Amino acid sequence: MMPMKNNFNKIAGVVLSCAVISACDNNFDNPVGDSDYSNGNADFSKFVSIGDSLTAGFADGALYLKGQENSYPAILAQQFAKVGGGEFTQPLVSDNLGGLIIDGGDADRDARLVLNATPKNPPADLDPIGPEIIAGTPTTTLSNIYTAAFNNMGVPGAKLFHMGSDSYGDPAGLALGTANPYFVRFASATNASMITDSASQIPSLFIMWAGNNDILAYATSGGIGIDRTGNPDPTTYGSDDITDPTYFAGVYTQMVGAFTTANADVKGVLLNLPDVSTIPHFTTVPYNAVPLDQVTADALNAAYAAYNAGVAQLLVGNPAEVTKRTITFAAGKNAVVILDEDLTDLTGTNAALTNMRQATAADLLVLPASSKIGTLADTSNPNSAWGVGVPLEDGDVLIPSEIDTIDTARLAFNASIKAAADANDNLLFVDAAAIVAELSTTGIDYGTGFIDAEYASGGAFSLDGIHPTARGYAVIANRIIADINIAFNANIPVVNPGDYTTIFVK
Repeated sequence: MMPMKNNFNKIAGVVLSCAVISACDNNFDNPVGDSDYSNGNADFSKFVSIGDSLTAGFADGALYLKGQENSYPAILAQQFAKVGGGEFTQPLVSDNLGGLIIDGGDADRDARLVLNATPKNPPADLDPIGPEIIAGTPTTTLSNIYTAAFNNMGVPGAKLFHMGSDSYGDPAGLALGTANPYFVRFASATNASMITDSASQIPSLFIMWAGNNDILAYATSGGIGIDRTGNPDPTTYGSDDITDPTYFAGVYTQMVGAFTTANADVKGVLLNLPDVSTIPHFTTVPYNAVPLDQVTADALNAAYAAYNAGVAQLLVGNPAEVTKRTITFAAGKNAVVILDEDLTDLTGTNAALTNMRQATAADLLVLPASSKIGTLADTSNPNSAWGVGVPLEDGDVLIPSEIDTIDTARLAFNASIKAAADANDNLLFVDAAAIVAELSTTGIDYGTGFIDAEYASGGAFSLDGIHPTARGYAVIANRIIADINIAFNANIPVVNPGDYTTIFVK
């Protein structure tokens, strides 16, 4: 998934406890002794993982050391070592600050979020801490210090088609936007691609969780990108666009083929893509986030009276849309006002009749909107509060048509992933979407504790609302192990998720 700029700082209602902040003193008792562990019919001696930020161990809006050390591939490798697994290397950063130095200048890329638990109003603020600037840290201009590929080939921000690009790790491409600083930092050569660096290691086992950013970038942008379905030319794509599903399927097949060609006996694990409506980045900010008293509600109703009347006049033949667009407030919780490009454009007749309405439960507000709602769009105008007097912008919310666009693409991508796994008996399909959906609906009891997708307090997701905590990654790793044990007749022990941290407090 995409790295994100940390531009939000107001999330209320966080409850902190041993269960969500640090690893409590829980220990799993392995049901068998070490001598009973078995690799089954799989070979774990050379394990390579490829993917995006989820594979890299990205968390709290940044790539930092503790996150990498607790990436789900690193957790898996630790357990694979008990059944003949070999060395597992990662391109580790040097500290827990987050961020990268880009070409000696940009020292403010994706600084890590921590929870500021000092009592405030609201009671919890999210503050970024410093970027990675310690002397000696490999920067993106020093990629050639690495001449061998790493076992963890997770690159934050990578879309599926990026993984085959031979310019994605070239420092010269940073200014052009054709390279990724996270891959530039550890590519084996300036013309290496993620897939060649992965497959050329001739792994005995590979795990691929790739394609998330092909929909997630559009989602986190609030749907301001373009759905490129029907356009198989990625050179025309913007950073927030959705990849054409047919092109996605072809690239995915080629990537799997690179591994199976390198080693005909390779075992592979293919993970699918979660539904964005099951992760807290899109479920935390309520649509009815505006508390009002009666006096303020009455004043707002008076202010919107002319807008409501104008809409009713121009849409007299469309009562359903009139109802949808009529803005009213009452004492208590109120829906925020948003822009909706799917509404009939009335501005050609009356420029004041903006395409706006109040949000409903069918809309998904993105997490950064939490710091925007109620603040002033114009500091000199006390009536310009975002989401109240001024509608939230397109990038602040996913409307139903955008949500449908995302899920249509996601389901097509997931069908391609499942088809690739079904086509080869050596490939295992893992339903990551079901795991994340379970976290969102019922939560997961892992035996000595419980986690769910509640923002900050649920324990499963880090403070960016997209990437898991170390504990969340441990739960995902355990599900992968369970599926591997069944598919490959292995007996690999799981970890105790309670031994892994969740959110970090400043």
